Parts: sequence; C-alpha cells; structure tokens
Amino acid sequence: MKISILMSLYIKENENFLNDCLKSVWEEQTVPPDEIVLVVDGPIGKDLQDSLIFWQKRIGSSLKIVPLAVNVGLGKALNEGLKHCSNDWIFRMDTDDICTPDRFEKQIKFIQQNPDIVLFGGQILEFDQEISDANVFKAVPVNYGDIKKFAQKRCPFNHMTVAYRKDIIEHLGGYKHHLFMEDYNLWLRVIGADYKVANLEDVVLYARVGNGMHARRKGLEYIKSEKQLLNLKKELKIQNSMHANILFLIRSAFRLMPSPLLGKIYNTFLRKKLNK
Repeated sequence: MKISILMSLYIKENENFLNDCLKSVWEEQTVPPDEIVLVVDGPIGKDLQDSLIFWQKRIGSSLKIVPLAVNVGLGKALNEGLKHCSNDWIFRMDTDDICTPDRFEKQIKFIQQNPDIVLFGGQILEFDQEISDANVFKAVPVNYGDIKKFAQKRCPFNHMTVAYRKDIIEHLGGYKHHLFMEDYNLWLRVIGADYKVANLEDVVLYARVGNGMHARRKGLEYIKSEKQLLNLKKELKIQNSMHANILFLIRSAFRLMPSPLLGKIYNTFLRKKLNK
C-alpha cells in the first residue's frame, strides 16, 4: 500500500526540529512512506533552505518540495499540497514533531483491516524540548460513537497524526479558512457527512509544544474563531443549538483568561501527565 506524507513548512520553523522530523519520517520507520509532499509556505531563511537541500539529496524524487511565493497559512498550504499527493491515502505530519518508528506500519495495517474508515488518527505524547521529556498524554476517543460525541465539545483528532482518503477530503472542499481551527472545521464536515472515522489507541507521535503554546490560545481572534465554529456546528446539526450556544460562551470565557491560568487549565484538566 502506497501512502503520501503531507507537511507544511514556514519561516519560523527551526532547522534542527525539521531535521529530527524528517529523520523520523524517512529513516527510522519500520515501513517508510512512498513520498513526502512538503509545502514551503512562503520565503524561508538560509538554514531551512540548507536543510531542505540536504534532505532532497538524501531522499531524492520521493521528496516533493512545493514552494509558495507568499505565506498563505496552514489550511491553504495543505490544500496546495493535496494537489501534489500521488496516493489515495494521505498522512499528516507537522515539521517539528517526531513519529514513533512504527507509526506508518500501524496505520497502514489499520486501513487494511478497516476499509470503511476514511479518516483516523492516534494518540500523542507532548514534550517541550527533548523527546526524553515526553510525559504529557493528549488522548482522543477511539470509536466512532465516542468521537461524534467528543466532537461537539472539543477537537476529536490530533491533527498531526491523522491519515485520510484524498478523494473524500477533496470532495468536501479540503481545508477551509478558519483561524487556528482549520483541522477542527474539516473533521466536523467529515463527521457531518456521515463518513466513518476512528482513532488508534496507540501513541504514534511525539508533539513539540514548547514555549507555553496552550497558554497563548486566547484573545479576541480566538473568540471570533469560536463563533465560526459555533455556526458550523449549527449548520451541520452536529450539536443541539442551545447546547452549542452554551459551549460557545464557556469556550469564549476561557479565551479571556490570563495566560498563566489558561495554561494551568490545559495542563491540569485537558492533558494527563504520565509518571515515569
């Protein structure tokens, strides 16, 4: 079975993180991918350019680099990358994360055993700087029914672990502009169209979340994005209108909290710290 890996790179990425990511995708997999489609979302610096030159030589024609003249944002960049993916199944990956060595082997096996599934992901462990410190577990539900319920309140997939059928995503219009929530928007449209989805119980990726990423998810722009999410849920009839309105108010209230308090809530209630 042939698969495509879809990634997007922009100027603020660290070349060391990119190197670690590509090494985990190409050199350390029990079943390596057939191609990597890497969209360069606008101009990047010399260090990142040098890293891409190194990997282009190492991987060869299996690495497709798609340069964009200007930065267009994640959703639009991924839509452009979709056009260049040769295979029916596309696996997402972020350029600062690290795959487990058996990620693709496990996900390919799941596809072969579950032909009705069109989109699925897996669990992640989060870390700040070193993968050896990855001890925060971000869980998402596994079965279809639980995912549909979970999607009413929170994003039901870890985007960087997701694999999906190219034809289904294109049929639904791909990623839509939805500030900070392009992935959640797409998942709701897949679920709203009654396609079967799932998640693996396994951790398939180590996600880099340094520099207080969760605590920065606040402010008026996020509230506008929450309102767009509310409207989409109503349009798709994903959630009872009254419940959707109440949840919008609750989620918006979180966006107005001070960063330290918001970060503590994320780490205390929305993540599970593992004992090592």
